[in-house]
Amino acid sequence: MPVISSLDVVIYIMSIVVGFLIGMEIPLVTRINGEYEGLKTNISGMLENDYYGSLVGGLFFAFIGIKYLGLTYTPFVVGGINLAVALYLFYSFRQFIPKQNIKKLTILGSAISVLFVLGIIFSNPIVQHGNQSRFHEKVVFTQQTPYQLITITKWRDHHQLYLNQGKQLSTFDEWLYHEPLVHPVISLTEGPIDVLVMGAGDGCALRELLKYDRVKSITLVDLDSAMTSIGKEHTIFRKLNQDAYFSEKVKVVNTYAFHYLETNTLFFDVIIADFPDPRSVELNKLYSDEFYRLCKQSLTPNGAIITQSTSPFYTTHTFKCIDKTLQNAGFNTLPIHNHVYSFGEWSWIIGSKKLNSDQIKSKIQNLDVNQIENLKWLTKESLLLLTSFGKDLVNVDTSEIKVNSIHNPVAYKYYEKGDWSFEF
Repeated sequence: MPVISSLDVVIYIMSIVVGFLIGMEIPLVTRINGEYEGLKTNISGMLENDYYGSLVGGLFFAFIGIKYLGLTYTPFVVGGINLAVALYLFYSFRQFIPKQNIKKLTILGSAISVLFVLGIIFSNPIVQHGNQSRFHEKVVFTQQTPYQLITITKWRDHHQLYLNQGKQLSTFDEWLYHEPLVHPVISLTEGPIDVLVMGAGDGCALRELLKYDRVKSITLVDLDSAMTSIGKEHTIFRKLNQDAYFSEKVKVVNTYAFHYLETNTLFFDVIIADFPDPRSVELNKLYSDEFYRLCKQSLTPNGAIITQSTSPFYTTHTFKCIDKTLQNAGFNTLPIHNHVYSFGEWSWIIGSKKLNSDQIKSKIQNLDVNQIENLKWLTKESLLLLTSFGKDLVNVDTSEIKVNSIHNPVAYKYYEKGDWSFEF
């Protein structure tokens, strides 16, 4: 049963109050302006100006405020405009206000202005305190971008990367994730190859790919230029990815992966899709049938794709859904998994345009790991572990699992429900 914190109650109450005041705004202004205009002109004028104000405010918020000021200071700009208008009107029309109310309103306006200025001054420390309260580890870096909140924390000698509070990696064990992400799918290819990586802005997947001389080029597509800049320039990640961004083989494209595939004219031998979990409708699109069909169009005839597919234990329905969606898009698939201490049991789905599931498994199990330099976890025996599953912890009727699509976004609904709610 969901738990509502005291802060949630405050937020709901404030939202109701603000909504009530917004609802009172037009009738109140219309009544005041009724002394100067007829009813028809009065109402139409109020609604017209309200529409234009909402339009300008929405455009400012989406294209200027969030992009350049972030969520911390954008509300102060919008609120500051409203406060300035209120003070201007008070000063301009004070002769119409009863004298006994002028002093009260002056004190109230001054107090609100002082609180407003203090809010601007102390907003950043307050936000940092609130951000720190969400994590058990010490927050050492945080940046709100137009797309997400990037947070880096420190625990002992190790660092964790969070995107919108969702853990993406830990320097303690990230190779348990990135080695299975890269090397099994590369084993399905032969000769010189071109690789497309989508997501993975931390650069660790690049590091693993650069262990192959036969990788001719790597195109990294990530929506958030701030994340790729951190992967390229931040001391923690430069050390972690071994300056992979500085390789001549790597090309970075900061755009939406779906849009990139729609306009792409190149062909790749391998596609690696390493996105955050499909916890929203927006992210769900990157796990859809339409998206995987675009991936298939960008692959060479012998090409292969791998995508992270959440936990096979705690989000079993989502895991099965991604597998089924890839198959529906025309891929022969093979799920693999590994236990990543920071995440628990995790999975990936490999899809091939040419090889069937048994051939994919055979290729992976016969991968010569001794030919790959500086592996931290993969061994000959571990390849058998990656490709072997026991019985499901949560029984799922795969015939009831639906294909995920843009118009029927079921993956995020499965994820939202999860299987961690089961009590054992």
